[in-house]
Formats: sequence, structure tokens, C-alpha cells
Amino acid sequence: MGFVELILTVCAIAQPTSCEEQALSFVDQGSLMQCMLQAPPTIAQWSDEHPARHVVKWRCAYPGLEEKSL
Repeated sequence: MGFVELILTVCAIAQPTSCEEQALSFVDQGSLMQCMLQAPPTIAQWSDEHPARHVVKWRCAYPGLEEKSL
């Protein structure tokens, strides 16, 4: 069984131009659509655990199949 990644672009609240990507892995349950469905509660939990960061965008991808860029 493979994995899919939920890739978050997050910025510092104190410095909105200081952004980076964070990748969270999910067990692949058949499609990127499953990742998209799982994403909102996972993003909310991540945001609660990282109060100094703000998620500005997100996407799902298979690991290693796309270049990571901001």
C-alpha cells in the first residue's frame, strides 16, 4: 500500500512573507480524492498544533511525482 501527501504551504503569522511547505503523509486509499476529503480536518488539526503558522494553500500529490515549489 502506498502513500499520498497533503502538501501545505504555511506562512509565519508574524512574518507573512516567510513561507514554507510541509508535507503530511496519508495511506493511499485509491485516489487523490481521498486525500482531498481527508484534508480539511487534518489542516485544522495541524493549524491548532502550530498557532504561529497560517496555512495559505494546500494540495494532494503522490510522493516524488512533482517538484515542490512555493
